[in-house]
Amino acid sequence: MSEQIIYHIDVNSAFLSWEAVFRLGFLGASTDLRDIPSAIGGDIKQRHGIILAKSIPAKAYGIKTGESIPEARQKCPGLYIAPPNYGLYEKCSRAFTDILKEYTPAVEQYSIDEVFMDMSGMQKLFGNPVETAFDIKDRIRRELGFTVNIGISSNKLLAKMASDFKKPDRVHTLFPEEIRTKMWKLPVNDLFFVGRATAKKLHKLGICTIGQLAEADRELLRMHLKSHGDVIWNFANGRDFSIVEPEPIPNKGYGNSTTTPFDVTDAAAAKLVLLALAETLGMRLRKDGVKIQVISIGIKDREFRHVSHQTVLPNPTNITKEIYEAACRLFDELWDYAPIRHLGIHTGRVKDEGELRQLSLFDDRDYKKLERWDRTIDRVRGRFGIDAVRRAAFLAVPEIDHLSGGVSREKRTVDYEKLKIE
Repeated sequence: MSEQIIYHIDVNSAFLSWEAVFRLGFLGASTDLRDIPSAIGGDIKQRHGIILAKSIPAKAYGIKTGESIPEARQKCPGLYIAPPNYGLYEKCSRAFTDILKEYTPAVEQYSIDEVFMDMSGMQKLFGNPVETAFDIKDRIRRELGFTVNIGISSNKLLAKMASDFKKPDRVHTLFPEEIRTKMWKLPVNDLFFVGRATAKKLHKLGICTIGQLAEADRELLRMHLKSHGDVIWNFANGRDFSIVEPEPIPNKGYGNSTTTPFDVTDAAAAKLVLLALAETLGMRLRKDGVKIQVISIGIKDREFRHVSHQTVLPNPTNITKEIYEAACRLFDELWDYAPIRHLGIHTGRVKDEGELRQLSLFDDRDYKKLERWDRTIDRVRGRFGIDAVRRAAFLAVPEIDHLSGGVSREKRTVDYEKLKIE
């Protein structure tokens, strides 16, 4: 066995499993959502009606994550849909991550339901790595009530591939000497970083399995896929030199977007949505102690056509008003008056908060005052709740949340008293 030991832990049907465990353990439910055709889905009325997670029985009907709820119900009319509850998911994620940190300090949160662990050298404390993985898996099931898959290998890529083998509640190894027998026979689209478009190009080249990709001509791959061809060729051969990062890598950019609850057809309403996005975005920047200098906006109309436009600011900023005004200027230059269903603000060129502002003779705005104002509001919201302070402009349009984007308000909590729990 290789000296370096990496685990990838993946919660099985995370959102649905966490919801099922909560209902069984805390709400007295008698039905386990994992045993029936069920899914976690957004609110159709809010135009968030897609499948976020599904049970194994639902998967048998051909239901897929990302498809619309009406499409899913055509396949399975009796499909039970539970609303998302991200507040619950965050608690469950912390609970299983806390267990993992008892085994090694090198724990990287890859996503809310996926974690990498560097277990190199931990054999001296815990013994055989495979037996330890089984212990961790069984402990999570016993103490928290949900199941995980654990993949074990000598690098992150192979560990992640291994955890995706047969589910649920399994431990799999995929060391370099096992690649040929365990991984090469898989369809090429099962390989990490091979999306739908890349798979289509590979199929046209006659490359249908990971093994065929591993043995393909690298020049041919570069010709058709450029540098991405090199990346996936290395992955197909099990090569990955990334390390487990216990500390989160600093953001290279911050973004925020929302699907509007109705088609936006006038500039005033669109700019109110942009203000709500700028509010949330500014709070995140100030919390992380950074500023940004590039701002772009994206617009998706009701025909799902997407356009974007960006600008570079004279100075880095994390001031809500400055972000909002830049977004409005971009919007005025970009919008073609088509009804809008989705708006987003994205940023780049992240700088440290200490970056000095270059003064201009033609700009007499008091930026220090604006910064103090924003931070005061942040503190009030942090102490008394996010609704403690809101701009008067939002009172006339209650359909638009004054802090929009990210995980929307209706997805953070669920009023279980209004739901029929069986």
